[in-house]
Amino acid sequence: MDVGSVSSGSATAGSGSGGNSAAQTLMIAYDGSPNADRAIRYAGHFLRAQSAVVVTAWQPGGMTPARMSTLAGGMQPFIDTQLDAGVDQALEDEAAAINERGVTLAAECGLTARGSLVEVESTVWGALVAAAEALDVDLLVTGTRGASGLKALLRSSVAERVLKHCHRPVFIVPAKCEKEPQVTL
Repeated sequence: MDVGSVSSGSATAGSGSGGNSAAQTLMIAYDGSPNADRAIRYAGHFLRAQSAVVVTAWQPGGMTPARMSTLAGGMQPFIDTQLDAGVDQALEDEAAAINERGVTLAAECGLTARGSLVEVESTVWGALVAAAEALDVDLLVTGTRGASGLKALLRSSVAERVLKHCHRPVFIVPAKCEKEPQVTL
């Protein structure tokens, strides 16, 4: 697994109140969704750490479910590696742009932040747990999608899997929070 920093991906904002921030590092899982934005705002409001790494997991085009099912079905499609490289670069560029938005939001919420991309090799939750280990963070922060009912039964959430498999503390911000924290800088 490659955990690489996004170029020019750090931002700093003024310090907030409360808490001991001696050498603590947060990792914030960020996918650009409103729930991921909410997780950053809660982290900025309630957690004080010396630094934060905003991590965006991205998946190369060759790993898409449709393509994998074709390969698993025994069919050997013609694979244009040049086309794949272009698709993969576009997906990585999109992830980098999403990650930069997360770093900016983290700075606006009072966190000293830098960005990092992680390539998904098998599962998103696995990539996030491995990134937390590789970055040696003190706390992993993530939001939830808020799936309920049949949807929740059919597919477990990334946050649930991270919580179950991560060997570090995890701060989960549920999708259905009553209100947003008030950010004061």
